Amino acid sequence: MSIKIAPSILAADFANLQRDIELVNKSEAHWFHIDIMDGVFVPNISFGMPVLQAITKHATKTIDVHLMIVDPDRYIKTFADLGANILTVHYEACTHLHRTLQAIKSEGMQAGVALNPHTNVSLLEDTIKDIDLVCLMSVNPGFGGQSFIENTYKKVSQLKEIINRNGASTKIEIDGGVTDKNAKLLVEAGADILVAGSYVFGAQNPTETIAGLIKLTN
Repeated sequence: MSIKIAPSILAADFANLQRDIELVNKSEAHWFHIDIMDGVFVPNISFGMPVLQAITKHATKTIDVHLMIVDPDRYIKTFADLGANILTVHYEACTHLHRTLQAIKSEGMQAGVALNPHTNVSLLEDTIKDIDLVCLMSVNPGFGGQSFIENTYKKVSQLKEIINRNGASTKIEIDGGVTDKNAKLLVEAGADILVAGSYVFGAQNPTETIAGLIKLTN
């Protein structure tokens, strides 16, 4: 079992972005998790295309882009061109989810679906075999540094059961409030990828913190 750790660049120091990108490159982390927010779907605006382009110029690992935006279909090709390897859209933002998933895959990316804390995992039953990754929000989307929502453990177990029952190969990603206090429990419930933002970049030694999460979960 290989659990992946994906530091969230939303929590990096934007004034020293290249330094923090290089830090993740040299660490044991597996992916870069990049949150794109539009100030409409979520009450925050993060970074757009020029900043993502700057990140992908220096990043040497998988680029996991999480769109917290309305009408994500408009930008699928743009994010493929910018170097996204995985593109995750919110279930709540997609009127025609199956079509959106096919469009993402047609651009050569893996297709992810994110669920807000209030959204039931059973809603993915009909599309689970078309989804490469489900990102379960364990905080309300929009801002870093929030407290972990305990109901997430139950959702992970329920989602894992849906994946197994349908013979799908979908991976489960957890985004929000991940620390050494809940990482192992999340993996035991069925998580495959842990996104860690404030816990990593707020640490005295982010590289050691990443290594500690990997040791704890593998």
